[in-house]
Amino acid sequence: MTKLQPFQVAVPTAFNADESLNVDATIAHIRYLAHHGVDSVLVSGSTGEQHSMTLTEKQTLAAALEHAELPPALEIIFGVASIRQHEAVALAATVAQQHRINGILLGFPPYILPTQQEASNYVQAIIAAAERPTILYNNPHRTGFNLELTTLRQLVRLPQVVGIKEAGDPKRVPTIRTLVPDDFAIYTGSELDLPHRVELGYDHLSSISANLYPEAMGAWFTALRHGGQAFDPLLQRELSALHSGSVLTFVKERISAQEGIAMGRPRGPLGNFVE
Repeated sequence: MTKLQPFQVAVPTAFNADESLNVDATIAHIRYLAHHGVDSVLVSGSTGEQHSMTLTEKQTLAAALEHAELPPALEIIFGVASIRQHEAVALAATVAQQHRINGILLGFPPYILPTQQEASNYVQAIIAAAERPTILYNNPHRTGFNLELTTLRQLVRLPQVVGIKEAGDPKRVPTIRTLVPDDFAIYTGSELDLPHRVELGYDHLSSISANLYPEAMGAWFTALRHGGQAFDPLLQRELSALHSGSVLTFVKERISAQEGIAMGRPRGPLGNFVE
């Protein structure tokens, strides 16, 4: 089974002022993270902007990673999901052509509420097209769909399924641990209750705040995974500020200011403010 980096940064997608895709700025920020100790990034995934992008935009971003000037050892996970299975499979086929992409994060389609069997078929079709190690992404709060444990038990038998990002009920994680191999990765995206998550059995982190504090978040999560609890009070205040409002807007504005990279605002209605 493929071993995944335990600490990953969920990278926001850069947009121009007219909300068109800005590939160069997105890759420039990934390069910045790699130069600040980050070993793994999630692109077109966990920040929620994936569903605002067209299939062509997502394919363009995936293809651009192939020739980007990034450290060869940097792990790149690409988010794959769509409300239409046909488009998700097409994106997965594009990913399969990019040697630089190491794996996919496979989310379930929002709003339409597939049955468990339909969701299972969706996963299997995309995995077959992607030909990459796959992290399932269960996020019922945002999609309305909850992957049942019986369905998960069936899907983890597929050799490509190497992890899950469980954004549903964290109390399920101890049970999930009994259903999967010992080296199966269980990701959390939650940071404010991170010590509790680690105690429950989460052993991988997909972090949005690490876009701004890569070294500090990496050090803290590493300490937690090894039984420590050390936490910088300054980082705690920064995390509280970040999560107090529109997270993507906050992160993009800080990246632009700190790195001089024009990340732009999120696509509306996110980032809507009265001037």
